[in-house]
Amino acid sequence: MEFDVMIVGAGPVGAVAANLAGMWGLRTLVVDKLLDVYDKPRAFGLDHEVMRVFDNVGIAGRIAGHVMPYRTSEYHGAGGRVIKRIAPASEPYPLGWAPNYVFSQPAVEGALRARLGERPGVRLELGTEALSVTALDDGYAVRLRDRNGAEREVRGRYVLACDGGTSSLRGKLGLEMEDLKFDEPWMVVDVIVSQEALDKLPATNIQYCETERPCTYVVGPGRHRRWEFMINPDETPAGIAQPEAVGKLLSRWLAPGEYEIWRASSYRFHALILKSWREGGQFFLGDAAHMTPPFMAQGMCQGIRDASNLVWKLAMVHRGLASPALLDSYQEERLPHVRQTTLVTKEFGQVICERDPARAEARDQAMLAEMARASGPTVRQSLIPGLSGGFLAPLDSVGARGALFPQPMVSDHSGRGGLLDSFTGLAFRVVVAAGVDLAPFEAAVRASPVLAGLPLAFVRLRGEGVREAAGLHDYQEQGPLLRDWMAGRQCRVVVVRPDHYVFGTAATEAEGLQLLNALREKLAGHDGQGVAADHGLNMA
Repeated sequence: MEFDVMIVGAGPVGAVAANLAGMWGLRTLVVDKLLDVYDKPRAFGLDHEVMRVFDNVGIAGRIAGHVMPYRTSEYHGAGGRVIKRIAPASEPYPLGWAPNYVFSQPAVEGALRARLGERPGVRLELGTEALSVTALDDGYAVRLRDRNGAEREVRGRYVLACDGGTSSLRGKLGLEMEDLKFDEPWMVVDVIVSQEALDKLPATNIQYCETERPCTYVVGPGRHRRWEFMINPDETPAGIAQPEAVGKLLSRWLAPGEYEIWRASSYRFHALILKSWREGGQFFLGDAAHMTPPFMAQGMCQGIRDASNLVWKLAMVHRGLASPALLDSYQEERLPHVRQTTLVTKEFGQVICERDPARAEARDQAMLAEMARASGPTVRQSLIPGLSGGFLAPLDSVGARGALFPQPMVSDHSGRGGLLDSFTGLAFRVVVAAGVDLAPFEAAVRASPVLAGLPLAFVRLRGEGVREAAGLHDYQEQGPLLRDWMAGRQCRVVVVRPDHYVFGTAATEAEGLQLLNALREKLAGHDGQGVAADHGLNMA
């Protein structure tokens, strides 16, 4: 086979998948019909899980000027009353990054593609369309047509469909999508506001839950601002997107000459989920697998979680370090997560899109009463679930499996500082509390051909005031984030997956060794032959 992974679509999801595949040493081809990054913003929000992935693939620093922490969102009901607030979580940030961001998609996509050009095992072909996918005994043949009309065939083990909501690969297979019954017409308007007019605009994000025309206002990085307007029944998508109509809508906030329209596009906001995310060695990711309304800014995040979840599993199976059954956990894990997140988003959308005045008044009163009872604003990240099944420990005495593992700032045995991922990379991790002896865990890994072959890092938290020299796997936290997380869950040992989800936790060292055995059993089925010492993982 010429390639291990062939990816159709080089948008954010496909580009992240290709970057991760390159890091895992998979020979990767990624193609996209367009010759360049689409120059208009589409996705607008991302969260700390995605920023962690961006940092892992090496672009966090490059995009710093194009992202900005997400501001508090207010829901305004009739008469401008604030009926709900959704706030970002406060520091210390559990994953090492602010909980939510707004961003400029063209710049972020450009950084992801530039990073692909630095990975020797990844080939990016732009202006190239995937015409067909044909199953072979040991993989797939993909028919490609380049920008000049020339056609050729390439072969690889796996195909990842990251080709968007109108996925041609999904369409050719005739795969069904479940409709979660949300279908509303909206127009999205992105503008660059003049410096002088910025102070006229709200400082927070606002959902205007108004029956005459629900709309949304979001503060973007720099002078970028976004409005989303629901399209009324007597309007057409083409008509409302005309400059004169857009100007009339924006006149509530800005006068002519105070902004430039970057984009005005109409959409139907859907809530759809693919029923089967896999067809043999073909996998569907991002909008090709699910479409989420924008009211929680989770659309792109869901797709990047897909890539983060799947690629390490492909690498483990490809190397013979895990049974092919591991790939079944992709849909088993991602579908319930996407469903729950989409249903929460749908609920917010229904709140915002209410057009009946009597029901809107009842909504406002109920939400005002809820605000009065609450101890503070809703924290957005509290609405995103963990994993409920799949590749997780069968038993977990402290109940933290499936959660995202925190990422503190640490210093290592040599005194070098940084976020924990920068030391461990995208490996399995065995993390133990201060004072726990690592020797039995290291011995257990060495004794198992299954575990010895894995990319695996050990982390032991170093206690405060410890005088003896730090060992190779000792890390000193710069704050109590991870120590408090473990203490609050009464766990002494945590096993973490390469995608940063907790495989399982243990309250004692003995249970921790059982946890390693559970990991071995979950991976069982390969030939037990390890790979080279660096495991083929290139974190550069």
